[in-house]
Amino acid sequence: MLGDKLKNYLHLHILVFIAGFTAILGKLISIKAIPLVWFRMLLAGILMFAFIKISKIKLKISLQTFFKFAVAGIVVALHWITFFGAIDVSNVSITLVMFSTGAFFASFIEPIVYKRKIIWYEIIFGIIVIIGVSIIIKTEFKYIYGIILGVSSAFLSSLFAVLNGKFVEKHDASTISFYEFICGVLFISVYLAFAADGFLKEDFFLLSLNDWIYIFILASVCTAYAFIASTHIMRYISPYTVVLTYNLEIIYGIILALLLFPIDEKMSTGFYSGSLLVIATVLANGILKNSRKRKSQEGIEIS
Repeated sequence: MLGDKLKNYLHLHILVFIAGFTAILGKLISIKAIPLVWFRMLLAGILMFAFIKISKIKLKISLQTFFKFAVAGIVVALHWITFFGAIDVSNVSITLVMFSTGAFFASFIEPIVYKRKIIWYEIIFGIIVIIGVSIIIKTEFKYIYGIILGVSSAFLSSLFAVLNGKFVEKHDASTISFYEFICGVLFISVYLAFAADGFLKEDFFLLSLNDWIYIFILASVCTAYAFIASTHIMRYISPYTVVLTYNLEIIYGIILALLLFPIDEKMSTGFYSGSLLVIATVLANGILKNSRKRKSQEGIEIS
């Protein structure tokens, strides 16, 4: 029998693998990014609502809180649209490496939201990440639109994470997600109601069987389940370990992409050099932040 701690660590790595597989599903699904995200958020919202009802979690919130969740829902919708859009115009490898720059956007967004000073090494790490991305742009300029969309997705993801960090202090995480998903669906629906490739398109809902299967996996396993499970995991494993381990999503995703799409995902030496620089910096940033946090806690305990 595996110990409880080991089980939780294995569960965490499964969740990270699932996160990496999200990009693979984006590659496999044939429809464009905007309708893909609409279907994902709609199905995930329905599944989250079912979970809330089964768990008897309260959904009642104030109108002011609803509008805050609505803004976050629009942000996450745009994050997913740019993420899958990046895959459409480039590939999984480019998208995942650009997405990893989100940690450094968070380093500059957090001080504004939480009103703290910017840490000196975050600026240095930010410069190193820019150098890494520059190397990738220089060697893979043909994917420039994917790079731009990937970096945009990373920024939106960081903004969403920081906003959610404030919300979780006062509200249940499942309730937050439910309203964000539904508001994201409503936001995209406004566009789809008038777009030629939206609801006006006769075959909008006539997806292939494979697309329906992949979208359901994306909405259920990679969204609703992953969210609920990650919340459960953080009761037993430190947030630092969870965040640091989730950086492996990039590595898992790229390895999966190379195995499944060897021709499309084969990149230049410059790409892997720049990627290594970006990923190593992200990991170093996480380690240093944890070290500073521990020293701060020790100082409080001593005093």
